[in-house]
Amino acid sequence: MSEQGKTPRGVARVLRAMDTSDGAGVSLKRSVGSPQLDMLDPFLMLDSISTDNADEYIAGFPEHPHRGFETVTYMVEGAMRHKDNMGNEGVLRSGGVQWMTAGSGILHSESPEQENGLLQGFQLWINLPAKDKMVTPRYQNIEGSDVAEFSPEDGVDLRLVAGEFMGKTGPVNGIATKPVFIDAKLAAGREVTLPVPKGHAAMVYVFIGDAIVADQAVTTHHLAVLEDGDSIMLKGGPEGGRMLLIAARPLHEPVVRYGPFVMSTKQELMQAFDDYQRGRFVRAAAVS
Repeated sequence: MSEQGKTPRGVARVLRAMDTSDGAGVSLKRSVGSPQLDMLDPFLMLDSISTDNADEYIAGFPEHPHRGFETVTYMVEGAMRHKDNMGNEGVLRSGGVQWMTAGSGILHSESPEQENGLLQGFQLWINLPAKDKMVTPRYQNIEGSDVAEFSPEDGVDLRLVAGEFMGKTGPVNGIATKPVFIDAKLAAGREVTLPVPKGHAAMVYVFIGDAIVADQAVTTHHLAVLEDGDSIMLKGGPEGGRMLLIAARPLHEPVVRYGPFVMSTKQELMQAFDDYQRGRFVRAAAVS
């Protein structure tokens, strides 16, 4: 244990994100939800998009369904328009977050609100507890200006989306898995120790430059899966680095999933497909 009585986390494994595509041919790098790491309870998928080639993102993600889990979209650079069958529509811009609880079912689409330039961001899928899988769908739409930003020292720039640090609380709230979501930008050689609730599944994804996670080097587009503990030391590599620290409480429940549906039993999964095919997913009058 450290002098402060903390139990530092180490790195259990490091894996390289897999090149893939989704939607209408959008190029992605997938680290969770890949053959190397099927899931990290409660995380089902982590995709990263980072390209300035419009051909690799312009077609976006046409309308598709979700049931039984949450999707988190975090925009680093660029703009993405979202629209759903509940009448919601808007544009997620640089620094913004959309935390969508799909619950009982929703149909939505996501399309780039730009025809050129860098599009960089993430989509994270988080499982819902069995008791919450059929809750009414809801959103937390958070503008970039509403995300807590602070620099505890020169060369350490943090954005707190969810969780608590240095007396600040991230804007995302009311999530069953008690998530931590921090975007950390560290200059070369600069370090910070961040709190992570003991028992939470936790990971660090480096998306710019390189970093030292605990005592292990982690390069661009690599994911470090963390061991248990209540803190993690992050340090900028030789060129500096930017990374996401993501953690949440495991559910320890059965997971039966296929495509856009994540349920607890095979029967529930079959019901999800039946409900979707019969048009039973939530619909609402369009908002004018």
